[in-house]
Amino acid sequence: MGIKNLTIVTLGSHSALQILKGAKDEGFKTAVVATSDRIPLYKSYDNFIDEILEIDSWESFPKIEKQLLKRNAIIIPHGSYVAYLGMEKNKNMKVAYFGNKKVLDWEENRKMQRSWMEQAGIKVPHRFRRGDKIDRPVIVKSYGAAGGKGYFTATNQKEFDEKLKNYEEARFIVQEYVIGVPVYFHFFYSPLTKKVELMSVDKRYETNVDSLGRIPAKNQRGLNIEPSFEVVANIPLAVRESLLPQALSMAERVVEESQKLMPPKGLFGPFCLETIITSTEEIYIIEISARIVAGTNCFIDGSPYTYLLYGEPMSTGRRIAREIKNAIKKNKLKEVLD
Repeated sequence: MGIKNLTIVTLGSHSALQILKGAKDEGFKTAVVATSDRIPLYKSYDNFIDEILEIDSWESFPKIEKQLLKRNAIIIPHGSYVAYLGMEKNKNMKVAYFGNKKVLDWEENRKMQRSWMEQAGIKVPHRFRRGDKIDRPVIVKSYGAAGGKGYFTATNQKEFDEKLKNYEEARFIVQEYVIGVPVYFHFFYSPLTKKVELMSVDKRYETNVDSLGRIPAKNQRGLNIEPSFEVVANIPLAVRESLLPQALSMAERVVEESQKLMPPKGLFGPFCLETIITSTEEIYIIEISARIVAGTNCFIDGSPYTYLLYGEPMSTGRRIAREIKNAIKKNKLKEVLD
């Protein structure tokens, strides 16, 4: 099947603009699935979005599956796609999907995710289990892709117990709060070339924890503001070059281990290692996002790292489309679809 017979489709949120621009640059037909409130946005980008498919709500997405099959659609998942559809609806759809759906279970379940990282020989923050005494600052994280929602911090056992009384999330994990710089490394693994590529790097602007950092500690007393970690923006970074070998090695080990845990394909395509780099240059992985992340939107025209690899504008969205196109040329399309 040729490029002209396929349509790259994604949900109208998160990194849809980047995904569809990249697909159009690589010669594909494009379509976005969106609710009525977002249609004006996507209409304004009709230079690279060929079609807008309107749905009443995100939950209605599976109802247009027949339309997508008629268009020979390939769905490109992103964080909102996973969060809005839920695991079962996502898995049950028959439309071609770029990625390995087996990875979803390992990404969504924080304990499984941690086990994956540990088996790959990756440093992860200390985990507090039920009954453990909390003797240092911790961060509590809910499960799933929620952009920082459902997180809270505590400095000791008493504070943890008080905050947990009003915590609404049923599933969560308690980790040591590692002091350092949050750095988000974006990678792409190609099953065609068997190589891991460093695409770009960002940090997140989280409300209101980042704005609280602007207020001197003495002036924070009495404000009674609970830190929130919900992501509202992303900031491009260029990381010190001496740290890159360590980051790339971690990414390669994560991919290699995934092939054992989620055979036969393992993790492929875009993914993000969400890390903390300490003052002693240790890199801890605090989370993995096994898909394109919103931080890559800073690099729609490419990053310093993709320029070194490609010498042309190459976003993560375009890299996905390029992988699909290369797979078609090599008659290996099934290797990159689920």
